[in-house]
Amino acid sequence: MNKVLTVFVLLLSCLAFPSFASNDELNGANTAWILTSTALVLMMTLPGLALFYGGLVRRKNILSILMQCFSIAALSSILWFVVGYSLAFGEGNAWIGDFSKVLMMGITKETLVGDIPESLFALFQMTFAVITPALIIGAYAERMKFSAVLIFSGLWLLAVYAPVTHWVWGGGWLGQMGIYDFAGGIVVHITCGVAALVAAVVLGPRYGFPRTPMLPHNLTMTITGAGLLWVGWFGFNGGSALAANGDAAMAMLVTHLSASAGALTWAAIEWKKFGKASVLGAVTGMVAGLGTITPASGFVGPGGALIIGVSAGFICFYSTVYIKQKLKIDDSLDVFPVHGVGGILGTLLAGVFSSTELGVFSGYGYAEGITTMLGQVSVQLVGIGAVIVYTAVVSYLLFKLVSLMTKGLRVDKEQEITGLDLIEHDESGYNL
Repeated sequence: MNKVLTVFVLLLSCLAFPSFASNDELNGANTAWILTSTALVLMMTLPGLALFYGGLVRRKNILSILMQCFSIAALSSILWFVVGYSLAFGEGNAWIGDFSKVLMMGITKETLVGDIPESLFALFQMTFAVITPALIIGAYAERMKFSAVLIFSGLWLLAVYAPVTHWVWGGGWLGQMGIYDFAGGIVVHITCGVAALVAAVVLGPRYGFPRTPMLPHNLTMTITGAGLLWVGWFGFNGGSALAANGDAAMAMLVTHLSASAGALTWAAIEWKKFGKASVLGAVTGMVAGLGTITPASGFVGPGGALIIGVSAGFICFYSTVYIKQKLKIDDSLDVFPVHGVGGILGTLLAGVFSSTELGVFSGYGYAEGITTMLGQVSVQLVGIGAVIVYTAVVSYLLFKLVSLMTKGLRVDKEQEITGLDLIEHDESGYNL
């Protein structure tokens, strides 16, 4: 009787856990995890980023931020379907994909990427393409025309995001060199951060900056959005393993540790400098920790993640102070000092803490063909430099082009004082 029960349980196990499939067969466990991760990453934009950014602006601009997040999500999704996925992941050459997957031609229920459906892989990558241009919103918040936002975001997705994605993840030249970017330090955070800095410089500061205080209108909303971002980032980094395995589990662990360290470090700096730790500082440090661990999350261990998180809180804090107070650049919601600087720092430290020779701070080794820390760090630096220059130049040209198309990027002074909710959408976020 016991033998019969044992055989029955084994048969049920085979049916319930089809995770032993080979790479040319669909793996149910991996598919289920990436389905979940895809939903988590979309949650980061809608509603996470929308609430996070929405609470940080003044009350008269809340709807404009929410509308921009929603509209960019919809626009990016359609563009990714039409041609973006093909440019990023089509075979192409070392610099750009091709048009073999335009309108996602050839993707059926049966086609696989590894052991998950290609339709799922394309959707998972679509959520990355959604959040990256949406992150740039924080730099031009409260002053850019809605028409300019949409045109710039669409063009930028195709001209910057898709090519850089191909360079790193689509078989392009940086991937061939052995660049380490597990979940988007280069592809997402450096590109959006640099574009944000260019946006802030090209548009100029908001009316009254830096003399007039521009305080967040609803920090309760911001911390709610921050919580959604923190949870969603498990899909962002853990899902980038493209499997339900140890890589995904470790990516989630180091992500959580870095976020925690970043939040506490930023709060501690404020406590020492100003006598109190702010809610805004804690959540900003958390985002800095998340962005900085992103490129390294599949290559470093828990010890390295702790150092990365502390470094993120410290360096991103002082970068924010320097850009706003010293350079007087009105990057409204600190996109470059948090995401851009964090992405640069994390990409560089991925080359350091991937070493297997750092004791408790060791990672999981260098890329194939690279045998020293200097070799891996050198590749990381090449990727950082190339993407910064390319993104800055193309973003600047796109802003100039869009300015011609929309007869100016920003609303006029009177409209800015009134607020974008009424001017652009003829609605108000709060009818009290």
